[in-house]
Amino acid sequence: MSTLYQDLSALLPDGQVSVAEQDLEVHSIDKWHASAPPQVVVFAQSTEDVVKVMKYANEHEVPVYTRGAGVGYVGGCVPVQGGIALSVAKMDEILEINTGDGVAVVQPGVITGHVQAAAREKGWYYPPDPASLKECSIGGNIATNAGGPRCLKYGVTKQYILGVTVVTATGEVLKLGGRCHKNKTGFDLTTLMCGSEGMLGVVTEAILRIIPHPETRGMLGASFVDFSAAAAAVQAILDSGVLPSALEITDAFTLAAARDYLGEDALPPGDAYLMVEIDGKVDSVQKELASLQAFLKELGALRINEAPDEAACEEIWQLRRDFSYSLKHTGLTKLNEDVVVPRSKLVELVNYARKLQEDTGIDVACFGHAGDGNIHTNLMVKDYSDPETKEKADNALDLLFNWVLDHGGAITGEHGVGLAKKRWIGKALGGPVMEAHRAIKAALDPKGILNPGKFLD
Repeated sequence: MSTLYQDLSALLPDGQVSVAEQDLEVHSIDKWHASAPPQVVVFAQSTEDVVKVMKYANEHEVPVYTRGAGVGYVGGCVPVQGGIALSVAKMDEILEINTGDGVAVVQPGVITGHVQAAAREKGWYYPPDPASLKECSIGGNIATNAGGPRCLKYGVTKQYILGVTVVTATGEVLKLGGRCHKNKTGFDLTTLMCGSEGMLGVVTEAILRIIPHPETRGMLGASFVDFSAAAAAVQAILDSGVLPSALEITDAFTLAAARDYLGEDALPPGDAYLMVEIDGKVDSVQKELASLQAFLKELGALRINEAPDEAACEEIWQLRRDFSYSLKHTGLTKLNEDVVVPRSKLVELVNYARKLQEDTGIDVACFGHAGDGNIHTNLMVKDYSDPETKEKADNALDLLFNWVLDHGGAITGEHGVGLAKKRWIGKALGGPVMEAHRAIKAALDPKGILNPGKFLD
């Protein structure tokens, strides 16, 4: 056995350190295609375990790659320089749901959907809702500042992190923030950890803000003749003074794939589909649904499906989830990109995607969060494992990301940078901002052992 394995085994309880082939393989990859094995896997079960690992790693300058559920889409937790894969998946307890304080206290390995369910049992709500909420963990959500469809109304993860316990690269324990919903004491280091992608510290506990759960919700699914008409409806809805909890839009390519996968009758006619969700009191939701339905007809909706209660809403959301399965069913590799543009640029983005498709011969599927401009612009590639095809697809991504940046957008809205978007981070941030990032990194991780090989290298 290696010295690293022996040393860590001496520091930690039996069974928490592994070099088993299966454990190394599982911890070598996330949902992206990059893979690199760690030298050893540590299954932390407490803050004290993490402190021991970090003090050892810092002293011996061993890379540490923190990992939660491993469902990221950008290679963010892939241990490209070997070292220690530090799993917090077994730190999965919900320690407290306190409606009096409006907080949930959880460990980082807790599945996001479990937090929502626990809060809901008490009539309360944890709004962040990434598509993978049934399998992603709170620690990973914090690392990427995860979003989801309902962030239009409720915001993303960072709006719900009141406090975190963080173990630094040198093994110090920082208690940042707390249980107060207002706190202006010093720098906002709590929010600094949101989106830090495992490069500034290891979160071992989080205090989440929870809010009273809406009494009910309702949805409308409206088809339009084309994407431009649906995008115009998005802005018209917001201009009318309505703030939906979610506004999702889908393009013609995705709809064609869905009809092929689910059947022609699964979706109404039209080359664009808009999903509008509202929530609140029962009476107000019913009135607002009726008003919105009439408004969408005025805006040119071809057909409108109404979902007036929770069960009916789930049917429309299942259709939204089925879009991803429909794209997989094409047999093409989906390069799942989460670009963001100013909302006024939605039509321009999709028009550019069509042009990119024509110029490169690579199909492009666009769907996602219309309300905040976060449109998943997915390149659908045949035989991505072929080197020539991969180069062509990567060049197409380069064109896409540069177009997005040139039009005031961002290269990632939810998934993070990781390895997948490392190539574009320099242009996305600019030189002075990159140096500011490096200065913060050096202050908190002077030996550069936390998640090395990613976008700051």
